[in-house]
Amino acid sequence: MASRGQGERAGLSRGLILDAAVALVDRDGLDGLSMRRLGAALGVEAMTLYHYVPNKAALLDGLVEWVVQHSATAPALASGLPWDRALRRYAETLRTTLLSHPGVLPLFFTRPAVTPQALKALESGLRVLAEAGFALPRALDMINVLSIFVVGHAMAETGPPELSRRGGPRSSAALAQLDAGDLPLIIEAARLARDADDQSRFLFGLDALLYGFGRWPH
Repeated sequence: MASRGQGERAGLSRGLILDAAVALVDRDGLDGLSMRRLGAALGVEAMTLYHYVPNKAALLDGLVEWVVQHSATAPALASGLPWDRALRRYAETLRTTLLSHPGVLPLFFTRPAVTPQALKALESGLRVLAEAGFALPRALDMINVLSIFVVGHAMAETGPPELSRRGGPRSSAALAQLDAGDLPLIIEAARLARDADDQSRFLFGLDALLYGFGRWPH
């Protein structure tokens, strides 16, 4: 009878470890993530985790993988869906996942999705687009551009108040001090867009991207 490793005896799996790592980052931020603290959260010694994630860098790559996997189910399961609806689902799910776990967001600017599991999600998206007639280099560009748009928008939504695009008292006060004679279009545009929110701005950008993708020669 084959003996089980320490991690198996503890009832661990890579998926459980990544779930716990995301929960830890949600609570304490990336600076609060360490193998020791993650092990404590799972009730095991830190050394037990190295069977599944060999070092801290692999753990961070795993966090990116976790978000991609939780966002890429739409393209993977999009059998029969038009390509634009599949990409729309992916973009909306990625945004929702990132907004739910903003602590992981900075990793998307420093760590590409390169784990085998993350690349399988990319493969599914490329298949959807290739079957729709897009050349593979163009399909890869489409997924990259769409992902960058979603990550950037989520970062703007969750950033510090002074960087937020959502407006609020500070922006309203700043606009009130502007000279309508010098900047009439800005003031009028801000007045007309006063009720716009992050969701509507995101959907506008998403629609524009998908419309452009569709008009580009396959």
